[in-house]
Amino acid sequence: MFAALANSNYRIYLGGSFVSNIGTWMQRVAQDWLVLELSGGSAAAVGITTGLQFLPMLLLSPFGGLIADRFDKRQVLKITQLWLALCAAALGLLAITGLAVTWHVYLLAFAFGIGTAFDNPTRQSFVPEVVGAEHLPNAIGLNSATFHAARIVGPALAGLVIAGAGSGWAILSNSVTYAAFVVGLVLIDTRRLKPAPRVARAKRQIRNALGYVRKRPDLVLVLSIVLFVGTFGMNFQMTSALLAQQEFHRGAEQYGILGTFMAIGSLGGALLAARRRGAPSRSFLVIVAVAFGLIEVIAGIMPTYWSYAAVLPIMGLAALLTLTAANTSIQLGVDPHIRGRVMALYMMVLWGGTPFGSPLLGWVGEVFGARWTLIGGGGLTVLGVILSVILVRRWRAF
Repeated sequence: MFAALANSNYRIYLGGSFVSNIGTWMQRVAQDWLVLELSGGSAAAVGITTGLQFLPMLLLSPFGGLIADRFDKRQVLKITQLWLALCAAALGLLAITGLAVTWHVYLLAFAFGIGTAFDNPTRQSFVPEVVGAEHLPNAIGLNSATFHAARIVGPALAGLVIAGAGSGWAILSNSVTYAAFVVGLVLIDTRRLKPAPRVARAKRQIRNALGYVRKRPDLVLVLSIVLFVGTFGMNFQMTSALLAQQEFHRGAEQYGILGTFMAIGSLGGALLAARRRGAPSRSFLVIVAVAFGLIEVIAGIMPTYWSYAAVLPIMGLAALLTLTAANTSIQLGVDPHIRGRVMALYMMVLWGGTPFGSPLLGWVGEVFGARWTLIGGGGLTVLGVILSVILVRRWRAF
């Protein structure tokens, strides 16, 4: 379960990433709560904020992947981390000084998304260079484990900070935590890295990556499933904020606790995934993705705060098993020289649909009620996964 930790570079990388992720989760919780406060409880405003933050993933991720394939990934990550820290500091200071209005959050969420569009593909494709192919499935599971361990700590801390000092201080805290990841990147021993061959500048490099994927029905199936899961299913921060405030009439502390409940299940799923030695089967990915959508529907009909909270660990477990299965399939299934661009496509379809899914589900929440953001999101996830399987099977038949 912990084989990749034998690599000292990976231990340094993982430690810095863990501290940074705690801050990231604090900001995610605080940002949604800040938008609800500034907009008078508007579900649509929360959906728009989430959509704007993930819109650059749709527009810029292919370029982020190309940068990852062409340049030193460690240096690229230092730049992206600085950008993200500046965005968090700006929003935090605006909120603390009482100057923040809704459009400020929109603008800085979009700027944050620009940094993420270049950071995520680089970070994803950097892990194989740190641990090598042998321990890659284990490292992906451990990455997810620390991400969701941070998700246990981050939302709980955010709830306490918001209740005690306000959303701005929770967001500002995130800007400080990026320093831990940057220090980790500096401390890594570059002599022990296993860098992929850098791609020389040439024409149609992004188009070549698209052509590579188009010839691989196995990759198309994974990306299609991830598209529906990311667009309609992975809107937990928005849906939990709406349910906590509007259905269960709870405050910021109780909202933060919901994130911790889900993270417990996610952490369990990540540790299970870390035990896997090779790529998962496509049937396993389909089963866990459908299970995730059905559990999300069940969560949406839970009558009380505590019954809803009780379902969240199961939903977190299913979500994490889905994402790690998809990520491992892509990482192990592509050639190293094109990994950055293919991982960029993966991140693009995972989060790039959020600019459409989040405002849509926000509108659903305003018109039909907060519960329908989960019921509708889960139902569309299940339908999308089934449709993906049918279409890819017909494609293979031709």
